[in-house]
Formats: sequence, C-alpha cells, structure tokens
Amino acid sequence: MTVAAIVLATGVCSRFHGRAHKLLTRVGGRPLVAHAVGAAVASGLETFVVTGAVDLRGRVDPHAILVHNPRWADGQASSLQVGVAAAATAGHDAVVVGLGDQPLVGPHAWAAMAACQASMAVATYGGRLGNPVRLGADVWPHLPLIGEQETPSGVWERADLVVRVPCEGDPADADTVEDLERWR
Repeated sequence: MTVAAIVLATGVCSRFHGRAHKLLTRVGGRPLVAHAVGAAVASGLETFVVTGAVDLRGRVDPHAILVHNPRWADGQASSLQVGVAAAATAGHDAVVVGLGDQPLVGPHAWAAMAACQASMAVATYGGRLGNPVRLGADVWPHLPLIGEQETPSGVWERADLVVRVPCEGDPADADTVEDLERWR
C-alpha cells in the first residue's frame, strides 16, 4: 500500500486581514504554506498541494506537486476530491490530508499517519483531534463532493470508525493576523 500527502491550500482566507494572502504571509522567513508543505515533503510522502485562490508556484518545496482546483470556491470537499484524484492517478491507496495554514504540524505527524494501517485515522495532540487525517481508498467514494466538510459530518467523533494516532506538534491553524503574530 502506498500513501500520499495532500495539503489543502485553496481558500480565500476571508477572516485574515493582512497585507498579503494568509498563505503567502511570511513566518520564520518563509511563506506560511511553505511550513506545512515542507513538513509533508520531509516525511517522505509524495506530496500533492491543492491550490485555488492563490498561485503557490515557486513558494513551496519544489518536490511538491501542485494541483489546481478550479472549483475551490465550492468548499474544502471539492479540493479534497481534486487531491484524492491526483493521488489515485499516481497509484496511491491512501492519503494523509493536512491544511496549508498549520505550520506547527511537523514531519513526524505526517509519517505517523502514513504508518497507520486504518482506513480512517485522525491525529491527536494531547488527546485533542487535529490534522492530518488518513483516508484509505475504500473511503474515497463516500467523501462529499462540495461544501466545507472533507468527510461526512460527525464521522471523526465515531470511535468505532476512526483510529486515533498520537502525534507530536501543534495543530493550531492561522486564521487571523494575531494567530501569526504568536509564531513570529
């Protein structure tokens, strides 16, 4: 079984009121999105970055494969569909999915999720659910096509369906300029 990483980096970031697009705002000398993509690539997984509202060419690790979602405004589910299709075309049997605005999720979390053999798994940080998540190919046909949910509502709370994988790092995401200031 082969596993790919998918970094979702598509939105307009409407809650972020900085001078630049949130994903392009510099944190630690690099664009915010470069941290998440770099961690996925460093885990050793073939990494697909789904883009939408902003062009990320030349702004993320060159080993990552950029895949554009022309329907990114339809919500996160449509972007997940684009990433899953790219991974399936490349011959992968499972994906580990994370977000482009989570700079403190490191390579260990991506690798731990990839090593899990469950069809559905979620990273936990000190017992709290977070990203990335793992989705096996048997789950892909059940993913929604549009909307903000990447999986059917409430599925992550179903302990009987989902394996929880303890991970290192912090799943905090950057929704506002103030969130980014905490990491500078």
